[in-house]
Amino acid sequence: MNKLLVVTVLFALLAVSAEGFRMPRQAKDEEWGPLTTFCNTIKSYYNGAVDTVTDYVETVKGLKLEEKVKNFYTETTTILSTYNSIAQDQLYHLFTGQQ
Repeated sequence: MNKLLVVTVLFALLAVSAEGFRMPRQAKDEEWGPLTTFCNTIKSYYNGAVDTVTDYVETVKGLKLEEKVKNFYTETTTILSTYNSIAQDQLYHLFTGQQ
């Protein structure tokens, strides 16, 4: 029992004293290599492009173009259906010979 206690105390002292010999970590900037710098640069360009496109989309939404396109489509289909009906009526009377 005494040997186990002595070994445990010595091991604990060794672990505590060994902690003081650890090497300090380097700063992240010093660890970055050229590949990491290149990848980070590409990521920043990509994020900038995405932000720019998002701003353009928000600007277009602000102009209410979607509503304008829907209104234009509705008006155009109404007009074309009217002219289509007139053309059908003219062709009917042309082929049937009735006036």
